[in-house]
Amino acid sequence: MGGRILITGEGLVVNRGAREVLRGADFALREGEVVALVGPNGSGKTTLLESLAGLHSLAAGSVRLSLSTYSTVVRDSEGERGSVAGIGLTLQSDAVCGEETVAEHLGHAIRLAGRDDAADALASMLTDWGMSHRAGESVSQLSDGLRRRLAVLCGLAPAALSLEPTICLLDEPSEGLDEASRRLLIGWLRALTARGHGIVIATHDPELTSAADRIITVSGNGRLTSEPGEALGDAVEMVEPSAAQEASAFSEFVSWAWRIEKRNPLDTITRGTPALVALLLTYTMATDIPRTAENHDLLAALVLAPAFIAAVVAPALIKRLAEERSGDWWRAMIGPWSRATFSIMGASFILPIPLTYLAWYVLAGDIDSAVYDEVLRWLWLPPLAMIDISCAAAALHLMVADLRRASAAAGSLLLLVLVWPFLELTSALTTLMDTGMSFELAMGEPILDVLIATGSAALIWAVAVIIPED
Repeated sequence: MGGRILITGEGLVVNRGAREVLRGADFALREGEVVALVGPNGSGKTTLLESLAGLHSLAAGSVRLSLSTYSTVVRDSEGERGSVAGIGLTLQSDAVCGEETVAEHLGHAIRLAGRDDAADALASMLTDWGMSHRAGESVSQLSDGLRRRLAVLCGLAPAALSLEPTICLLDEPSEGLDEASRRLLIGWLRALTARGHGIVIATHDPELTSAADRIITVSGNGRLTSEPGEALGDAVEMVEPSAAQEASAFSEFVSWAWRIEKRNPLDTITRGTPALVALLLTYTMATDIPRTAENHDLLAALVLAPAFIAAVVAPALIKRLAEERSGDWWRAMIGPWSRATFSIMGASFILPIPLTYLAWYVLAGDIDSAVYDEVLRWLWLPPLAMIDISCAAAALHLMVADLRRASAAAGSLLLLVLVWPFLELTSALTTLMDTGMSFELAMGEPILDVLIATGSAALIWAVAVIIPED
């Protein structure tokens, strides 16, 4: 079959644990063809498709994307990695967080691919797939069949709106669809290939396999064999393509995470509750402590403790990303900086400063008024650095979550390294209480203590971010 090659996998070797799932596999997808990946359960169909999306590390080989607008290495065995934000992706799990609405998720899929998310185009696609009446509803309110329908539509929409040939990677797209939706899916597949798009589907569905131009059998020994397909099915009318626009995976994810947190402030509640409990406990402990210079270090630690606890609590974002593997979908779209992006959005930006001021008002008591005024003027500085600690803690939590092993729970002990920057901030606040603010960069001075705390937290964050995800 002619046509330009859109994506290639050369010499792919993928290990899942001790098992070699793919062994020197070569794959190529051309413009205007549907390729069906078939084979028994566990043969490696999903692994191959997800490897093309950059979701698995490669023991050998490389995956390269070659669209008309750009070309990039999706992933290779040397550690190089890019994103696949210009393509459509449907995972075997729906990869949709239940707290977002139908229209929001489809909009993100369209914008991430660099397409115009015009309201009429979005409405037209939802109407075609029988979901226009559910556009404003949260995904959690959908049945399993409708949720799957949405996931499939989001995998097809970037190609449907693209003027240039692009790619759709669909894992078991017909699973859970009713008969009408399956016929519509086949009609869209044939219509998209007529426009020059390339589509890869991993499937057990014979009807869907018969719609393929080429069939690749993935055997249990990690090898691929190819044969021509029947290319059955009639194309249906689809939404018209739209102009390309600039896409930013980072801004899309920030918008997604912020919107969901505003709608359901689970992260704020999860962090704030233990912090307030800690504040009550520290108030109880501090009632018998004289507010003298000898106890300033202890009082400083108690004042900063609630903010520190809020900073190191596991972010609610981790659970949201784990829901139906929505995090893997975002990882493919964002690419190599996904964990950095997740950790920044998973950090506590709001709580450290107000918690510290609240703790100071509660615990300062009858401390000397001159000390009180001086500390109050600069009290924002240590909790501002606590945001860096929160970013580092979020990165450590994400790193542990990515290990995907039951024993990985012990990795949470890595949070103990964040005690060091906390102690530096305690020292800074103690000095503020003892001698007031100084702008000298000398040991024991507040500014240097805060800089050391910030620098050490940033180093911990960087280490957690660069450790491979799988």
